Amino acid sequence: MHITVVGLSHNTAPVEIRERLSIAEHTMEVSLQRLRADDQVLEASILSTCNRLEIYTLLRHPEQGLTAVGTFLSEQSGLDLVELTPHLFTYHHEEAVAHLLRVAAGLDSLVLGEGQILSQVKKMFRLGQEHRSIGPILNRLLNQAVSTGKRVRTETNLGTGAVSISSAAVELAQLKVGQGRGLDELVSLDQEQVAVVGAGRMSRLLLQHLGSKGCRGVVLLNRTVERAELLAADFPDLPVQCRPLNELDHCLSTCSLVFTSTAAEDPIIDAERLNRLNRRSSLLLIDIGVPRNISSDVQGIDGVGAFDVDDLQEVVARNQEARREIAAEAEGLLEEESRQFLEWWDGLEAVPVVNRMRRQLEDIREQELQKALSRMGPDLSARDRKVMEALSKGIINKILHTPVTNLRAPQPRQQRHVAMGVLERLFELRDENPDS
Repeated sequence: MHITVVGLSHNTAPVEIRERLSIAEHTMEVSLQRLRADDQVLEASILSTCNRLEIYTLLRHPEQGLTAVGTFLSEQSGLDLVELTPHLFTYHHEEAVAHLLRVAAGLDSLVLGEGQILSQVKKMFRLGQEHRSIGPILNRLLNQAVSTGKRVRTETNLGTGAVSISSAAVELAQLKVGQGRGLDELVSLDQEQVAVVGAGRMSRLLLQHLGSKGCRGVVLLNRTVERAELLAADFPDLPVQCRPLNELDHCLSTCSLVFTSTAAEDPIIDAERLNRLNRRSSLLLIDIGVPRNISSDVQGIDGVGAFDVDDLQEVVARNQEARREIAAEAEGLLEEESRQFLEWWDGLEAVPVVNRMRRQLEDIREQELQKALSRMGPDLSARDRKVMEALSKGIINKILHTPVTNLRAPQPRQQRHVAMGVLERLFELRDENPDS
């Protein structure tokens, strides 16, 4: 068996490629079933965010399994593998484990140390369990990734003052508004007419940061107004007008700053839509949706500035260097957590030998118990039979405890192989599935 991760991220692929591979939660079950349909893929989980698509798998054989994953990615994106491959990364075993722990800790994020990625790893874990696409190996690995992410944020300063994609988007708006005023600095948004499209988690963070940056009010548009009103209720100090999505044209005509963060699979704002409006002022559009909510064809329209998640690097770079020093605190913890998982994985080598030994002793126990019970005659009570059953099982467990513990304990692989070989010879343990 072989642990592998195949994927792409903001480090390897532009947003126009990433959005082709974005997998919405409501289609996740079908995607996981497609992966698991190939007998080379024993377990699978998918992490899909605005900045990455990563597929974690337990493969029967590496080469055939990677072919199955590659076919899935090609079909999902509609891109030929030749076109897709330059944007992909592939990590095996130790590197795959280390990568997942770095992702969960926020060390591989566009915004170093951002906290939202941990909740996304938790969601990947939950969906894998709900859709039964993960088994004991990935269950253990994902559980450890979540606990590692929590530990890093608890025991280091990495999470202190960490920015998110949403806060970086608000800073980008401050920077661009400032540049429009001839200033190369972050400015207050108190003079802007602001709209936020979408009422999900990212929009919640947008409202939080807009309120702290001088914004005097926000128009919040959503397909379901009731959901927007529930979100707005959490920000009593920020005036929020909730409007249905069909009032988007009016907001694009009257607002100077519009953020988009919806789950729409196709752009909701394009050049045709903007060109037919009678806009009253210049318009700044910031899209943090993946797939993108704003079509690339709006670039070049007079009076319109449009930016997407890949443009956040401009503000992220301002904070990144200082955070790199803090991130170094987390590296030692990640190495420790990775070592723990790999030691557990190495210990799995002993499981087939332990199972064969347990079955052999169990067969002997049952045979000898039946002989003893038959000699004691029919007058033996049911209670006495249960006592003898428990006694014989207890003896077997005591006998197995020390060799099992020693075989599973962290040790050099060669040393474990020698011990396994000794047990196989002494107890004549034959492999029941030599070709598996």
